This record gives sequence, structure tokens and C-alpha cells, in this order.
Amino acid sequence: MEEAALGEAELNWSRLSVSAEALESELEARAEERRGSREALLRLLLPYNRLTSLPRALGSGFPHLQLLDVSGNALTALGPELLTLSGLRTLLARNNRLGGPGSLPKGLGQSPLCRSLQVLNLSGNCFQELPASLLELRALQTLSLGGNQLQSIPAEIENLQSLECLYLGGNFIKEIPPELANLPSLNYLVLCDNKIQSVPPQLSQLHSLRSLSLHNNLLTYLPREILNLIHLEELSLRGNPLVVRFVRDLTYDPPTLLELAARTIKIRSISYTPYDLPGNLLRYLGSASNCPNPKCGGVYFDCCVRQIKFVDFCGKYRLPLMHYLCSPECSSPCSSASHSSTSQSESDSEDEASVAAHRMQKVLLG
Repeated sequence: MEEAALGEAELNWSRLSVSAEALESELEARAEERRGSREALLRLLLPYNRLTSLPRALGSGFPHLQLLDVSGNALTALGPELLTLSGLRTLLARNNRLGGPGSLPKGLGQSPLCRSLQVLNLSGNCFQELPASLLELRALQTLSLGGNQLQSIPAEIENLQSLECLYLGGNFIKEIPPELANLPSLNYLVLCDNKIQSVPPQLSQLHSLRSLSLHNNLLTYLPREILNLIHLEELSLRGNPLVVRFVRDLTYDPPTLLELAARTIKIRSISYTPYDLPGNLLRYLGSASNCPNPKCGGVYFDCCVRQIKFVDFCGKYRLPLMHYLCSPECSSPCSSASHSSTSQSESDSEDEASVAAHRMQKVLLG
């Protein structure tokens, strides 16, 4: 069998279209040759062949392997041979037939891969849910599951504390879990081509985020907290039904007597100590949110008014952001007599975004 190798550390058998049996025989021969060699095989490239399972020779002949590429085959499962690759850092298995029961080996989360595997690409397979065992691979820095059939993102995604790049584009995801905001190292988040209708404000806690791809979803607005993403350089929003005018939702349930009393305490700065009130009221008072209207100074608890305002980004795009007001009186009146007030409200929103706007290098709306 002819091979295209880059030094002794790489074995490239890409696109040979050989049978699994022939490939197995060749790998066993290579493994035997290397048993007495000081030169360890670090990279094994087997994409676009006719593999239906991992070669058994992986289990004993290549203990120092760092990269394994089995993309573009017909794999329905990654067998137990994978668990013996204790030094594997990169596993590429995109465009296979993975996704059914037993697609991943049992004990994956307890194997040495839990500490070694940094890059995992399973895009272009048939996963309908993110396997629980993947959420135990604590060393993962890049996880790609684009082009599958994922319906949701589990809250346990927050377990992947080393994650820097998460690619979940091209699925059927409808919601973004707030727990996604608990990934401190996340730089790139790709959720394009899904069915997402809203973005949780908690994503503003992703202070390392540089690129956020949300194009081709069902978004009509963004939370105003997105302005807190201080390192964000690229925001992709094209292909969303983003609103083209101000939208106000003034359905408003009056605050309860409890909330009215709590608002009075907060607004008038009435002092109290932990000895004055029961614990549930202390916690309630601590949950107050400040009204973003700079001319109000009020607070709210459970009762608020949603309002969408546009802010100017980079002098070219106007971005709809959602924020919450303490009462209908804080929102701009809709009558023609108050046009100047509305203009002033727009200016306030633009001023709010002016500091953040210069950080954004690309805002892609269309």
C-alpha cells in the first residue's frame, strides 16, 4: 500500500478507498515494525476510506498517538480501541454515521482521554442529543457537533471548563441554556442555522468571547446585556427576523403590594438590618434590579415592562436590544405629540452603546 507520510511521525492513508480488512492488515504490520523503533507515530490519518469500525490494531500498536482522523468513513461507533490511546489530543470523526446507541465507547469519561483529549470534531453525524460522556471530557478546548440533529444543549455543558470553541451550527436547537455562560475560557461560540428565538442575558458573563455566530435563526431582538461582552469582535446576525422598527410590549400587570413596599424601601433608601426582617424578605429586597432609564432612578422586582430599542453599532448598523423598565411611564410615549421624547430615548440608547460600539469589528446583519 502506498502512503504519503510527513516524516516518520505521521502516517497518511487518506482517500485510499481500501477495505477495512486490508487497512487492518497494513496497520498491524506497521505496528509490529514500530515495536522496536524509537520513532513514535504521533499522527494517523485515515479519512475517506471505507471503514465501518476502528481498526483493532489501534488498541495495541500506537500508544503515543496524538491525532487520529477517521472522517468521511462509514463509522457507526467508535469502539473500545479508542480508550487505549492515552495520549490522544485530537480526534476528528466528522461525516460518519455516528449518533445511535453505543456510538461512543463505554467508560469514555473515566478513561485517560478525559485528561488528554483537547479537540473533538463530530460534525456531520446523526446525534440527536449531546452524549453525556462527552461532558466528562474536562480537557476539551474545541468541541464541534455541527450538522447533526441536536434538539437542545444540556445544562451540563458548563462542566467543560476548558472549552474555548464550541461549534453547534446546523442543528435544531431552540434554546440557549443560561449555564453556557459558565464557560470562562470560551472565545468562539457558533450557534448559526438553528431555531433559536432568544438569547439569555447571562451570556454577557462570557467575558472572553470574541466571536458569536447567530445567523439564520429566529431572533427578533438581543438582550441589552450583550453590550457587556467587552472582547466581542464579531457578531453575526444575518438571516434573522430582526425587527426593523421600535417594538414595545406594554402589557403590564400591576406590581403586588409586596413589590410596591419593597420599591419604596429601595427608592427612599430606608435602612434595615438582618434583625429587622425575616430572611425571605431580605432575599427579596436583595433581588432588586435598577431601571435602565437614566431619568427614572427606580427599581423593579418581579413586575417590569419589556422594551426593544435600537442602538447604533459602528455607525452602520442599528441593533435591536431588549431591556426592562420598572413601569410603562418609563417607556417612550407612542403618540405623535411625544416625538421629541422618542428621539431623546433613542439618543439615550445610542449613548449607552457608544462605549461598546468601537469594540465591535464586525456586525453582520445581512
